[in-house]
Amino acid sequence: MASSDPVYLRVVADIRRQIVDGSLSPGAPIPSRAQLTRKYGVGETAARHALRVLVAEGLIVGRVGSGHYVRERPVLLPLHRWRFHDHHAPFGADIQSQGTRATWDWRAEPAGATPDIAHRLRLDESAPVTRIHYIFRGDGKPIQLATSYEPAEFGETAEESPRSLIARLSAIGVKVTEIVEQVYTRVPQPAESDALALPAGVQVLHVERTHWAGDRPVETSDIVVPGDRFRLVYSHPLHP
Repeated sequence: MASSDPVYLRVVADIRRQIVDGSLSPGAPIPSRAQLTRKYGVGETAARHALRVLVAEGLIVGRVGSGHYVRERPVLLPLHRWRFHDHHAPFGADIQSQGTRATWDWRAEPAGATPDIAHRLRLDESAPVTRIHYIFRGDGKPIQLATSYEPAEFGETAEESPRSLIARLSAIGVKVTEIVEQVYTRVPQPAESDALALPAGVQVLHVERTHWAGDRPVETSDIVVPGDRFRLVYSHPLHP
């Protein structure tokens, strides 16, 4: 660290290094503020700030009345995209196939297309769409959020057991020919952190998915997945 850097960064860098190289294993206690001040020769404020930075990075977790500990490294579970594309809840079907009990809640409502959604669906701004909110749970714990948008003419009325989008559109003569997904990571919004019970410092995987019928987009979704729990798996069959 350059001498002009804040002193707390020296503490952060050293503890981060120990966590990364395994000197501090998952679950290991982190020195208290008083111990940090003595070990690194810094003030109370610097020690407190260093701990806050490490929590924000997702490297350590605080426990009330107990101190800070190295965060456990979760095993990333595979999410197979498109494996169950004809199921009315592909995500639920996927995690259920891996032995996790899947449940989900959803609600549909009429809405006007925002500028972004209008662009993605090639509609006029504020054009009527059906917006469907989903929250998926694995063994009772929230693990995915999704919001789907369809042109109002395709929008499904509320049913207890909705059919898959592909099957529903096929029934009215609209054939889905392609599914396009764009994936990026981002900082979760506060409501997303609360809904998914995300630890501090954990980012989410944002999947922007669009169903196409020829050259027309017929549905688009924003799917939010905890970045510390899942890895996305894509399979691309090759046809001779």
